[in-house]
Amino acid sequence: MKSTRNQDELIRVFKSLLKEERFGSQGEIVNALQAAGFSTINQSKVSRMLSKFGAVRTRNAKQEMVYCLPAELGVPTATSPLKNLVLDVDHNGAMIVVKASPGAAQLIARLLDSIGKPEGILGTIAGDDTIFIAPTKADNIDKALQTVKDLFNYKG
Repeated sequence: MKSTRNQDELIRVFKSLLKEERFGSQGEIVNALQAAGFSTINQSKVSRMLSKFGAVRTRNAKQEMVYCLPAELGVPTATSPLKNLVLDVDHNGAMIVVKASPGAAQLIARLLDSIGKPEGILGTIAGDDTIFIAPTKADNIDKALQTVKDLFNYKG
């Protein structure tokens, strides 16, 4: 029972640290967690936690690249900040390309991957500000394209 409580406390502290939006490397997060009393934490564990909770590197208010947790992992709503991160959506008949704000591509790709095959999205590849979307079938790319445009209320 004690290990579960320690794990819960680790997760709480981890999320609290990322909300500060000041850690630019996994090593900095490891050091902060060790300073908070989690002496056995290492970079490998931090890396797994970042992935598990969908953390992304983005720019904070000071324009520094830092790790942060997404405010939401669900479908964007009319007031969702995710909608504001998509700058352009286009395709070449075989693949869809989404241009996003710097640092936002991984979060957007994660959302698109969660929608998946039923909406015509086979998978995504994300960089810093660009996402490549492979449709489930190239001859049905219009379905995936419309899904992306509708999801982000893109009119272009």
